[in-house]
Amino acid sequence: MSTSSRQVDPRTAAERRKVAFATVIGTTIEWYDFFLYASAAGLVFAQLFFEPAGAQIAILLSFGSVGVSFLFRPLGAFLAGHFGDRLGRKAMLVITLILMGASTTLIGLLPTYQQIGIAAPVILVLLRILQGLSTGGEWGGAVLMAVETAPNDRRGRAGAFPQIGVPIGLLLASGVLALMTGVISPGEAFLEWGWRVPFLLSIVLVVVGMIVRRTVEESPVFQEIAKRKERSRMPAVQLFRKHWLLVILAALTFAGNNAAGYMTTGGYIQNYATNPDGFVGLERTPVLLAVTGSAVVWLAMTWIAGNVSDRIGRRNTYIIGWIVQLITVFMLFPLVNTGNIWLLFLGLSLFTIGNGFTYGQQAAYFAELFPASIRYSGVSITYAIGAILGGAFAPTIATWLVQTTGQSLSVAFYIAGVTVVAFAATLILRDRTGIPLGVENEVAQTTGQIYGIKEPVV
Repeated sequence: MSTSSRQVDPRTAAERRKVAFATVIGTTIEWYDFFLYASAAGLVFAQLFFEPAGAQIAILLSFGSVGVSFLFRPLGAFLAGHFGDRLGRKAMLVITLILMGASTTLIGLLPTYQQIGIAAPVILVLLRILQGLSTGGEWGGAVLMAVETAPNDRRGRAGAFPQIGVPIGLLLASGVLALMTGVISPGEAFLEWGWRVPFLLSIVLVVVGMIVRRTVEESPVFQEIAKRKERSRMPAVQLFRKHWLLVILAALTFAGNNAAGYMTTGGYIQNYATNPDGFVGLERTPVLLAVTGSAVVWLAMTWIAGNVSDRIGRRNTYIIGWIVQLITVFMLFPLVNTGNIWLLFLGLSLFTIGNGFTYGQQAAYFAELFPASIRYSGVSITYAIGAILGGAFAPTIATWLVQTTGQSLSVAFYIAGVTVVAFAATLILRDRTGIPLGVENEVAQTTGQIYGIKEPVV
């Protein structure tokens, strides 16, 4: 097949839609579970699992448990990338979905500190580690299934499907929590048992996701790799030996998006706005509804960014996003600090515009960075490293900054600094929009004729 061919796979539009649906469903479930934990960490886990440490230390430990999972993302990315490059994308998607669903359901059954003592937070952290392993491998498989099946000039749009699963996951997690706190189990009932219900619902979502994902075919690029028997023995070793600079720079671009996104997805704003001893002191349910509403804006901006990147290129789309994010981060906390729930919603919504425009194109952007035989390892490990550098401990750092300085402005400067670094990394990397992804171009890709491995990265 010619490298100039518009389409990488002869599948019908209906078959590609099935792949898109399967990736967005699976990613939604995966991130519903992940964000559910982060939101609960900001709302109840400090009281239920870490309270003996004292109020301020408890919230730091609770947010720290959110960050711990990020440290194990690279291991999950390494394992899923290795086997995804050798056994296929589809198999790893099923395994990671089961692992995430089981971990989340067990959290919903976990006794609290008052019931079993120190074993409770220990088991909680272990289950969070399993979530991290799952998340480290799931994203790479989902985006490659979508992007490698798409026509060359529609990769941004196709890659936006698994990307919008992330804001949908936040929307569902915040929406279900709002339903529990405001209607089904308000007040003390939420602390006693209501918080468990959203975690237990995960098992239903996983069953649905499994049924959908098992119906799709393997990625055409991996099918060709398997047919030609060109699978790499140690894809991660080859990745760092030949593409280490691309990994670092691309990870920095994701760090800027992830650190900003985890102001809400990591539970920080939820805790900041509802803490009775803090600056704002709002009720849980309105704040969760505001986060849910802002997730809709994030979803729309993510989808738009993926489509726009097919027209103006990935890098130009990123540049728009970084500029908007840099401006709106200084608007976010002044609006939140008013204590007006509508202004809080406005601040979050404005902030998600830049966050969406630095996220929607990411699936296609990362897939176009690496050769086919090590692509799963490349996108997964790069994503995991970026998550550690960006969002892993962003809520913990933000909490410490406010406790130390007494000013929410310090958090804005922190996010702005990470954004500037990501902006710089974006400018250094070349735009590879629309380059051939097939295995037939592997030689050209690995020698730098397409990817610039031996040429300047710019």
